[in-house]
Amino acid sequence: MAILDDEPDITQLLAGYLASHGFRTTQLHHGRALMELMAADTPDLVLLDLGLPGEDGFVIARQLREHWRCGLVIVTGRGDAVDKIVGLEVGADDYVTKPFDLRELVARVKAVLRRMAPEPGAAIGASPTGAASMSTATSSESPGGIVQDLAAGRERLHFEGWTVDVAARRVTGPDGAEVLLTTGEFELLHVFLLHPGRVLSRDFLLEHTRGRESGPFDRTIDVQVGRLRRKLGAESGEGQWIKSVRGAGYLFAPRVTSTLSA
Repeated sequence: MAILDDEPDITQLLAGYLASHGFRTTQLHHGRALMELMAADTPDLVLLDLGLPGEDGFVIARQLREHWRCGLVIVTGRGDAVDKIVGLEVGADDYVTKPFDLRELVARVKAVLRRMAPEPGAAIGASPTGAASMSTATSSESPGGIVQDLAAGRERLHFEGWTVDVAARRVTGPDGAEVLLTTGEFELLHVFLLHPGRVLSRDFLLEHTRGRESGPFDRTIDVQVGRLRRKLGAESGEGQWIKSVRGAGYLFAPRVTSTLSA
């Protein structure tokens, strides 16, 4: 894990506390050092301060998202709602404002890492009888969502020419090019793919992607839906795949199929 903050006292405090919880950390104090580390030995997660002298933390966050696949938690004294929205827009998986409780930060870090890790065994909606019968590539659907069974092979979900490799957390478009998603964006897309054609409330989406309920002014899901629409290339009109349902939430419109392969 990389900790980027211009104040050594803060990086030392965080490094010491995280080490006591089993995390190996690298302390950094400017963006150039982070880029060098990312190129040499990409960490699983970056704790990023926005208030770096002479550097724009948002630019650093955007560079991380454009070139590397890792968890990103912004840890900053900038608690303005606009800053938080921008932070999520550029790809942060979570946004923590100073001062903060160290125990809460560790809990948030663990939550991001859990969302990044492949799920063991069968996922949500797994068929209890499917494991015994599915030994080769298959395709299946159900009215309530995609039927899954990971025991027989590698699961891939398909829609409108797109393919999502669940285990590898890899998304490829109709042209075969990979599209990089943040951890939060991938989790959101995965939930939509498991419940196609159903209206999903913001509370449901937030609980299933971040493990918590939304507050009355929480627009985290709205921000991530906007980012996901842009990356999938279907933002508006008839081509909009993630449809807004006024007063209810969002609906993933395309037909989704699931295949398993050895």
